[in-house]
Amino acid sequence: MWRNRPFLFIFCVCLIAAFGLGVLLLLGWYIMTRMDELQISSDKILWEHGILSKTYVELDIDEVRTVRVHQNLIQRIFRSGLLQVYTAGDQPEIAIKGLPYPTRIREIVDEHKT
Repeated sequence: MWRNRPFLFIFCVCLIAAFGLGVLLLLGWYIMTRMDELQISSDKILWEHGILSKTYVELDIDEVRTVRVHQNLIQRIFRSGLLQVYTAGDQPEIAIKGLPYPTRIREIVDEHKT
């Protein structure tokens, strides 16, 4: 949470001291960070999204056309960002915000593709 949005994190911590509202915001934010799980094997990418209801996306590594990483300056400093995995269409099959080390994940997918 700190990596993805440090200023919002500091704001929520300040709200804890002021109103106690920050605890609820941080708890909700923590639950949101636990919604995504990404597994990469030598032939598949599996993305699980959700807590109570789950969405599963499974892609063959050979079908992956592009892996895109977007990071603003703060995200580059804290090594987090948006990861998007494209196959055949214009819309990404997998899009995960706030992922730690997204460039390393892109490199791992590229290694398995060849």
